[in-house]
Amino acid sequence: MSLPQPLRRRLSSFSRTVFTDSRRTGPQYPGERPDNEIVSSLPLQMSLYFNVYFFPFWWLSTVVMLHLKYPVLSDYYKFILVTIMILTSLIEVIRLYLGYMGNLQEKVPELAGFWLLTLLLQLPIILFLLFNEGLKIQPLERAVHIVFALFLTFQVIVAFVTLKRMVNKLATHFCLNEFDQLEEYPRPNFYSLGKEERAVPVAGRGPS
Repeated sequence: MSLPQPLRRRLSSFSRTVFTDSRRTGPQYPGERPDNEIVSSLPLQMSLYFNVYFFPFWWLSTVVMLHLKYPVLSDYYKFILVTIMILTSLIEVIRLYLGYMGNLQEKVPELAGFWLLTLLLQLPIILFLLFNEGLKIQPLERAVHIVFALFLTFQVIVAFVTLKRMVNKLATHFCLNEFDQLEEYPRPNFYSLGKEERAVPVAGRGPS
């Protein structure tokens, strides 16, 4: 299972625009080849691993607390919480899948999708659940929301750094490939061509 090609192209273009470091034009160390450089993030992978086991506990705790306080909530907040639980569950499954694919296989579009889902959707939702007192937040809810918010904040920061490294690796790899192709098939010199053309005598034309 992979992202649709139009979405992959948009995410790749977004990544090149946001995460490319224009100050880096080559490998960081002399003789370093980008093919041998591992840019996957171990801290990000560990965070995703623990996140996979924590999310069911967060989901179960939130559902139990919602069931207990549901009668005392207004209809407005009942609808909001039910909608949030459905959206959060769907987003989290997609987000963790993209995070695993993007980080382990060093795929920029997938990791960019993971970063955007975390920053623009999941983190604001958790902060809303954590700080909106109209939801009648219980101590257990506050505890699991804080832990979840810490996971998301850490992943946003680490994924940003990892994306910059991946995009810069791809840019360096592209530049080195272009340079290798120029060395293998050098372009003819314009001035040398002009000299060769002047040196070739015109057929049928004798000396003046």
